[in-house]
Amino acid sequence: METRRDFIKKATVGVAGLSFGGLANGLSAWSYGRVKGSNDKIRVGVIGFSDRFKSSLFPSFMNHAKELNFEFVALSDIWRVRREAGQAFLKGKTGWNIAACRNNDELYERNDLDAVIISTADFQHALHLVEAAKAKKDAYVEKPFAETMNDANEALEACHKAGIVVQIGSQRRSGANYKAASEYIDSGTFGDIAMVEMCWNVNQPGRWRRPKECASIREEDVDWIRYQMNRPKTEWNPRKYLEYRLFWPYSSGIPGQWMCHQIDTVHWFTHLPYPRSVVANGGIYQWADGRTNADTLTAVFDYGPADNSQKGFQVVYSSRFSNGAGGTKELYYSNGGMLNLDTNEITPTGGLQKKDAAAMGMAVNLLEAYKLPEIHAEAGSNTGGDLLTSAHMRNWMECVKTKNRATNCPVEAGYSHAIACGMANAAYRTGVRVVFDEQSKQILAEGNPFQY
Repeated sequence: METRRDFIKKATVGVAGLSFGGLANGLSAWSYGRVKGSNDKIRVGVIGFSDRFKSSLFPSFMNHAKELNFEFVALSDIWRVRREAGQAFLKGKTGWNIAACRNNDELYERNDLDAVIISTADFQHALHLVEAAKAKKDAYVEKPFAETMNDANEALEACHKAGIVVQIGSQRRSGANYKAASEYIDSGTFGDIAMVEMCWNVNQPGRWRRPKECASIREEDVDWIRYQMNRPKTEWNPRKYLEYRLFWPYSSGIPGQWMCHQIDTVHWFTHLPYPRSVVANGGIYQWADGRTNADTLTAVFDYGPADNSQKGFQVVYSSRFSNGAGGTKELYYSNGGMLNLDTNEITPTGGLQKKDAAAMGMAVNLLEAYKLPEIHAEAGSNTGGDLLTSAHMRNWMECVKTKNRATNCPVEAGYSHAIACGMANAAYRTGVRVVFDEQSKQILAEGNPFQY
């Protein structure tokens, strides 16, 4: 029987007709034809002038643009106000002539575009990535990769077919501490993972709210029909446009925004592409402001091979908006101790002590204390934006120049976190234990595919 470890390596043959291993090994003939000379400029388009782009993606890009010979040439945004603001911002910061496009159709009609950076609404990421793949443009796309399996399957297939270079915005994968943790676990020194505890807690009533913009935005300035893409068509609603993270099916909220970062490390460290099952509970306990996504959520994941040929482990994930105690934690436990990605330390905390081991005729099992390396800036970087995103952006830019599709966070990694987060979302909304079906590539709740 095929193990789950093998799933992504060949899984998407049914969906995409290309194996995972094939993506990481070499280039297609078409890709070789696209490789630019070392002195050629790489021209990039911006899809969505978002807060994330302005505060982090833009400065991260600019840290390396001169050295690697990249520049922005165009920006696409369906809201006139944001489009004009983005054009002015980029022109003022760079001095480059930036074309303002009303939509992605206009953007891809240009003949001076090599790649795009996508930072749009959560549910649009996969769909905009499909457009980039069809246009054969390399892409840096923000997480979450997708909010439904239909969108995830379509995007994965499109990227494989086009052979584009994709970096999913899970920037932990470019962190020295996370890389060291992965290598440590792979070495076997940590032992089998017995349990993982993760949390992401805030006390922020304004999180994901945009009341001033909601009051001022005008429907005639927004292409509302284009915004909804393949979601059910509804009447104009400024909150669903500007505060989309509060409303399903535009966003799953906590799973798509926060869980996807943390659960991605589980897949990375264990080489398991998705959980065997998920249960979840939560609700809107604090901020009853009309939202439909939970402000408090706890999900329990069961991981391990599908055939149970090896023992598995549990991941408990919790998040709340009503109290910030605990902050953001990622704690991995084995029988010998703990890996703490908050303090970047490996310690014997909780390991098997002498008195407990002796009673059962067992050997003491305590990890040797070890400090993981901290994230550091690249030489010559001006460290604009956050360091992880800057390193992640650089990795994508270097891969675009060489047409190396093995980025730090390739499309398959995004596909995996889409499965896990989608399962948590489905479990919360249905109240039942959910699984992922490899044949249909759908999340099943009581045997039925979960949709919206």
